Amino acid sequence: MRNRKKRWETLLAAIAMMTVLLAGCGNSAGEQGQAAEEKTLDEQVDDIVASMSMTEKVGQMVMIGVKGTEVNDDSLYMLHQYHMGGIILFDRNMESAEQTKKLIADLQAQAEQKVPLFIGVDEEGGDVVRGKSFLTPPPSQREIGQTGEVTKAEDSADKTAVALKKLGFNVNFAPVADVDSDARSFGPDGEQTTKFVQAASQGYEKNRVMYALKHFPGIGRGTVDSHQDISTIAASKEELEKRDLLPFKAIIDERQPEDYFILISHLRYPAYDAENPASLSKAIQTDLLRGELGYRGLIITDDTEMGALAKYYSFRELGVRAVTAGADVVMVCHEYEHETDVYLGLLDAVKDGTISEDRINESVRRIVKAKLLHAKTEA
Repeated sequence: MRNRKKRWETLLAAIAMMTVLLAGCGNSAGEQGQAAEEKTLDEQVDDIVASMSMTEKVGQMVMIGVKGTEVNDDSLYMLHQYHMGGIILFDRNMESAEQTKKLIADLQAQAEQKVPLFIGVDEEGGDVVRGKSFLTPPPSQREIGQTGEVTKAEDSADKTAVALKKLGFNVNFAPVADVDSDARSFGPDGEQTTKFVQAASQGYEKNRVMYALKHFPGIGRGTVDSHQDISTIAASKEELEKRDLLPFKAIIDERQPEDYFILISHLRYPAYDAENPASLSKAIQTDLLRGELGYRGLIITDDTEMGALAKYYSFRELGVRAVTAGADVVMVCHEYEHETDVYLGLLDAVKDGTISEDRINESVRRIVKAKLLHAKTEA
């Protein structure tokens, strides 16, 4: 693993000033800054989490889509009433570079939260890109993989991260870590795909943009689009471990957990859990991903409005089941009613004891720590 001592020292110094916002009003700015610098990163995280109400904590665990190309009453209501901690933008939100940059800046400025928002986008490359009128679309991962040149994956991720960061994004939901012959994947060979995913991760880390490995534990063997319905991956544990899990395991073993998300698929994997899709499976998220693979970073669901889940579960239920299974962030991309239901379902589950406060704090600590390290982007 690379020596990251210097990097961490720099990052700790940079985030120290955020604690000033939480310090007592009786001290001067200089005294507050000095006090912040004396605290470790984990102590700063604990201070912020301790200062949050339960309604604020639950909001940090939901990432939503908004409507419109500028901040409006609806988006502000979701941020102020429910304290939603993350927003994913789509083409419906992005008309030009200037407008997108202003929208993101306004969302951050007007959120009135104790930590910055995660602002994410799906800029994979190929067919899955946003803002094509003003962002140069990256090549598809398959196109990159077919060159056999691993450095091209890092170069593409580097360029993508630079372009997104200029607009204010701090999260890109890429690279696809699935092993498959589909255009979204680097290729059908597990070991080769792993090398390309590792290279792409370096491109994002170089620019301090969080990335997301998707779709754990791998949808390369799937035959049904999760947007439409659920499907089952019939592979054995041995088959999944020898191919599909390789890219995820490599990143978990060598990268800092605060640098990236792992996005969970909605497919069913009977080798691990015959009943539940991965996004609602404790066996997959807690036992496999956290336990066997040792992942300590953020787990986020794929969009819960996809047919694979929405056809079979209520939104009040979905968020609770996902968090109980091990997810830190539940993603709801389109309808405000569904986003509200996920949030209120989680809040009710805490109130009635279905989800403990300790379980909520566990996820919120991870979220706050990652945000202190990543969520403030350069202008």
